Amino acid sequence: MTIRPEPPVAPLLAAARRLWEDLAGVPASFPPAAGAVNVVVSPESDLCPAGWVGIVTLGGSALVTAPDEHTAETVRQALRGLPVEALADAAAVRDALPVTALLGPAALAYVSPENFRPAEASSQVERADGHHPAVRALERTAGPEDAAEAALDEITSPAFVLREHGDPGDPGDAVAAAGYRSWPRRTAHLSVLTAPAARGRGCARTVASAAVAHALAAGLLPQWRARPPASRRVAAALGFEELGAQLSVELAQDRRGVTLPPS
Repeated sequence: MTIRPEPPVAPLLAAARRLWEDLAGVPASFPPAAGAVNVVVSPESDLCPAGWVGIVTLGGSALVTAPDEHTAETVRQALRGLPVEALADAAAVRDALPVTALLGPAALAYVSPENFRPAEASSQVERADGHHPAVRALERTAGPEDAAEAALDEITSPAFVLREHGDPGDPGDAVAAAGYRSWPRRTAHLSVLTAPAARGRGCARTVASAAVAHALAAGLLPQWRARPPASRRVAAALGFEELGAQLSVELAQDRRGVTLPPS
């Protein structure tokens, strides 16, 4: 029997996989074969909240972390036979496992310097500290849910802020801001937020473009993690390629802490 070697992994996909393998918290890797799933035990996994099951799909295979061996075996049995794309489908995962809470799925997208399509530079984009009052005011305008999703309060880069100018001498209110947080493997995790009244006008693309350009100039790998279709469209317009998804799942347990089987 002739054994065919696995095709080489594209550099962008390889870099993304190395990042999430590090975040798994234990020595683990994405299976090289398309459609394969690797479930490992990792109580300290950063793929999900503590005690949850973390699922990351990238390039047609999946890496899954579970907090203990019993849960890991439950997950292995439940997911056996499911196509990898179903692991990024909340409904399919709910059908297979006794889910009590779920975060995601969120698309994972990345861009290389060669594929980056920057927005037209705007002289109105200001570079500010991530804790600038204008950024905090934008978060209040956007509301707590959107502000928490963007997590601009966690960025380690400068904030790139777009304002709508008011009267002469008045800098005006911030209508969009972006930055990134330094992640392992020299990854720049993007944060982008736009005021509700300013959405659909290209503001997010303008500030995100400035943040991505800053990350690429520093030799970092920009990562865009998003659930809303509008955010994913902004990423695509800048040249990001969706390579997979992340889903975090909390499973039901009985009083002894044993994971319940699917009903």
